[in-house]
Amino acid sequence: MSESQRFGRVYEFLVDEEDSRVCKDIEDAACRVVPGNFLLILLAQFINKLADTCSSAKLVIPWLFASAGVPAFFSGLLVPIRESGSLLPQLAIAGVMRKWPKRKWFLVIGYTGQGLGLIAMAWVATHMEGAQAGWGVLAVLVFVSLSRGFSSVASKDVIGKTIPKTRRGSLNGYSASAAGVITLLFGIALALQLTEQWQNLAPLLIAAACFSFITAVCFGFVNEYSGAVDGGGNALKAALQSASILLTDSDFRLFISVRALMMCSGLSAPFFILIAQSSGEDQGLAGLGMFVLVSGLASMISGVVWGRFSDSSSRKVLIATALMIAVLCAVAALFEWLCLSALSVILGLYFCLSIVHEGVRVGRKTYVLDLAGGQKRTDYVAVGNTLIGVLLLVVGVLTAVLANQSVFWALILFALMALAAAALATRLPEV
Repeated sequence: MSESQRFGRVYEFLVDEEDSRVCKDIEDAACRVVPGNFLLILLAQFINKLADTCSSAKLVIPWLFASAGVPAFFSGLLVPIRESGSLLPQLAIAGVMRKWPKRKWFLVIGYTGQGLGLIAMAWVATHMEGAQAGWGVLAVLVFVSLSRGFSSVASKDVIGKTIPKTRRGSLNGYSASAAGVITLLFGIALALQLTEQWQNLAPLLIAAACFSFITAVCFGFVNEYSGAVDGGGNALKAALQSASILLTDSDFRLFISVRALMMCSGLSAPFFILIAQSSGEDQGLAGLGMFVLVSGLASMISGVVWGRFSDSSSRKVLIATALMIAVLCAVAALFEWLCLSALSVILGLYFCLSIVHEGVRVGRKTYVLDLAGGQKRTDYVAVGNTLIGVLLLVVGVLTAVLANQSVFWALILFALMALAAAALATRLPEV
C-alpha cells in the first residue's frame, strides 16, 4: 500500500467518507492531495496547541512572573497584548501576503517567529527579575503576537485552498478535541499539584519554542497550489481597499456583527471563576487545576461533535451556541445575585460554558471559510480579525469597569449580547 493510499484510508476514517476525493470549492489538482494535507494540517494544529499550552498567557507566564518577582500590573497586560497584538495588524499583513501565490510560507515565518520569541522570553525569565523582567517579557510578547498575526491570517487561507467544504469543520473539530486532551493533562498536573515544586518555568517556554518550530516544518510540507495574487501592492493601500468590504458585502458585515457580539463567550469565562473564588472554599493551585481540567475535557469531548455539526450547518451552530451562552450567563448572574457560589456548581457551569465556547470557535471558523472564496478569504479573515482586535480592547475595558462595580450586571450584559447574536445569526445565509 502506497503512502498516499494510507493517508487516504486514515482520512476516510476521520471524515466518515468512503470517497476521499469528495471536493467542493477547491481546484481539482488540490483535491487529489486533500488526505495528506488534512493529516498534515491536523498534526500541525495539534503540535501548535502543545506550544500554546506550554506558553499560556493565562497560566504559565503569570507563574513565571511570580517566580521572578514581577509586579502584578504586568500580568494584567499579558492577555490583551497577546490577543490584540496578533489581530490588529492583520489587514496590513494581508496586504503583503496577497502578492504571494502560496501562503503557507507565511505560516512557516509566523511559527518560526513565535519559536524565536519564546526562546528570547525564556532568556529574559532566567536573566532578569522584577519590573525589568516584566518589561522584557512584554516586549518579546509583542513580537510573538505579531508572528501569531502572520499565522492566523495565512492559516484560514491555506485551509480554504487545501481542504474542501464539508471537511473544514471536521478538521477544526478534531484539532479542538486533540487540544482538549493536552489541556486536560495539564489540568490534571495542576489539580494534583504536580507543579508545586516548579521554581523556574523557563524550560516550558523552550519546549513551546520547539513545538512552534515543528509546526512550521509541518506547514512547510503542505501541498498548496498557487492561488490568486490580485490586490498585491502597498500594504496600507491594500488594507484600506480590503476594509471597504464592510461597506459593500452585507453578508460579511452581518457575520462580523454576530462574531463581535459572541465575544461574550470568551469574555464571560473569568467572571465564572470570580464567582467560584467568592465561595470561600480553599482552592489554591488545585482549584485552578480543576477549571483547567474541565476546560480540556470540554474541548476533548465536544470538538469533533461541533465539527460535524458545522459541516452540516455552521449557521445553526452559531445560533445554537449563542442561545446557550445567554442561558449560562443568565444562570451565573442569578447565582451571583443570590450569593450561591458553591465551587462544584460553578465548576459545572464553567464546564458547560467551555463546551459551548468550543462550538463558537469551530462554528465561526467554518462559517467564514465557507462564506468566502478565493481572494476574498484573505480579506475576510484579515478585516474581521483586525476589527475584532479593536473591539476586544474596547469591550474588555468596558466590561472590566462594569464588573468592578457589579459582576451580576456584567453577566447580564453578556447574556444580552448573546441573545442579540442569536437573533442576528438567524439572518445569516446558509453557506
